[in-house]
Order: sequence, then C-alpha cells, then structure tokens
Amino acid sequence: MAGDPSSVLAALGLARDAEQLYFRLVPVSGHTLVGVARLVQERPEGLLRALAPLQERGLVALDGERLVVPPLAEVLSELVRKESQQAATSAARLRELANAVPHLVAAATRPDEDDLTEIRPLDGELSSGGNPLELLQLMLRTSRGDMLWLRPDAWAMPRESRVSTVLAEAMATGRRSRAIYPVRALTEAPDALRTRAQLGEQVRVMSELPTRMFILGDAHAVLPEPLGYADEPRIHVRQRSIVSALTLWFELLWARAAPVPELESGQGRPDERQFLLEQLMAGVTDEVIARKLGIGLRTVRRRISALMTELGVDTRFQAGVEAVRRGWL
Repeated sequence: MAGDPSSVLAALGLARDAEQLYFRLVPVSGHTLVGVARLVQERPEGLLRALAPLQERGLVALDGERLVVPPLAEVLSELVRKESQQAATSAARLRELANAVPHLVAAATRPDEDDLTEIRPLDGELSSGGNPLELLQLMLRTSRGDMLWLRPDAWAMPRESRVSTVLAEAMATGRRSRAIYPVRALTEAPDALRTRAQLGEQVRVMSELPTRMFILGDAHAVLPEPLGYADEPRIHVRQRSIVSALTLWFELLWARAAPVPELESGQGRPDERQFLLEQLMAGVTDEVIARKLGIGLRTVRRRISALMTELGVDTRFQAGVEAVRRGWL
C-alpha cells in the first residue's frame, strides 16, 4: 500500500523474500557476516547467495567480514545519480548515432559501382597548420577575382593590421572586396572597420554571423571545419560548383545585411539606427540587443530613447511604423 517501505524495494525490482531479508538485516548492520547468518538462521554461504540482489542495488555491502546496511535514502540517491549518468551517456551516444545516420544515407545514394562511368575526386582539402596570412597571400598571387568575407570576429585578431596590408595590395590591382561584420563590431572595433572602408572595401553589418568564410573569385573558398570561428582545421575548396554555392549564400547574407554609409563617407563612428529599428520591429528585448551590440543595457535604452525622439513617437511600435513611412526600413 502507499507509504509502505516495502513498496520502495519492490520498485527497485526486489522479490518479496529479498525485501523481507533486507528489513531483517537493517537492525544488525555492522555485525560480522557469520554473526548475521547465525541471527537469521542461515549458513554464511547461503546468506551470501541471498544477499546478491541486495548487493547489486547497493542496499547492503560487505566491509571486510562485516555486513553494512546504508540508509535507504543514501542508496536511492546514489542509484538516481548513477542512472542519471547512464542516461546522459546514452543521450550523448544517441546524438552521435543520429548525426551519423545522414552520412550513412548519403553514402547509400551513390550509384552502383557498375553504373559509374567516371569517378574524380573533389578539388580541395581539409588541413591544419601553416601560416594563415601566408596562405592568403599565396591564393591572392595565384588567382583572380573579387574577395568576399564573413568576419564575425577576425577584426579583433592580432594579425588584423597585416591582413589589411595584404588587402590593400590586392585592391590596388583592381580587385574589389566586400565584407560582412556583426553589428557589435561597430562599437567594439570601429577603427578596424574604418580602415577597411578607407581601403575601398564595402562593409555591411548584420546581427550575427554563423562562421568565418573567405571566397576568392570563383575558384577558392576557405571555411573552418566545423563551421565556426576556429582557425583550423580548415577546408580549402577549389571545386567551382561548391564555390558558386557558397557565393550565392554570401549574396543572400549581403542582401540582408545593412550598409554603413558613415564608413563609406569617412565620417565618425557609425550609429546602429537601422539595426535598432530592425530589432524593435522584431520585438527583441533590450538585453538581447545589448549583447549583440556588445554594449551596456543602459546605453541601449538611452539610444532607443534618442531614436524615438528623433522619430517623434512615443512607443516602440510607432517607431517601427514611422521608420517604414520614412523609408528607413
């Protein structure tokens, strides 16, 4: 019945006789196995066999020659902990297996060997090591075409000034460069963006970027493996169809990103007016805006208030409507 201590042990899968034995052992915890066997009128070897299901669940333990019965609450707590660890391990393993399934399915979609008329490897490699700047210079020297960049964080790296030098040399030959930055770069690295803009690079910003990426013409694309912000390992793709697909993705992001006219005109630190309006229209909280911009919450609220004053409105909804009416969005 509910509240009966035996129901706890039954829930652990113990048979009735093992359950009864447990409660006979609780009062004699700490006695020797021989002494306990005598008290329960069993031979020591027979008692050991009967103890097996209790030992398996940690309900009793042998400490040398003595039989120990830990408090039931401690036993249950330890069982829960172990099961939690096993569940977490199983969940992680299941995720790994689930991630492997698409690759297995993809491999199974290949034509049969007898149906293949020609097999050629893709042009590219996965590699680590080497100097990224030297590799960039080599690509620029041995290829043609414009440069496209996704730069979620590279502007904060120590080699940024040397990359700008390489960029300037490439653009001096007539190449164009376009780069997308996260909007927080406007406040965290305005000088780096201004330097690139002064070199002639077209700069746009958007809320967040999923990865670094560099595309050179129609023959080179470099991305981290897996996608993200790491320098290596990296994938260097030279297969034109894949480079074209990545270029199309860049163009979609470019169309969504906001231009920064202040940079192109060489004026002071750019503001985040369009970004703020987009976030207000999307209903994003001030806390999230502050995190994306890399500035304080109080600063975000002050800038939103100033923007609403500029628009002559009282509410954030009205700010979005008025911005659309003025053509700001």
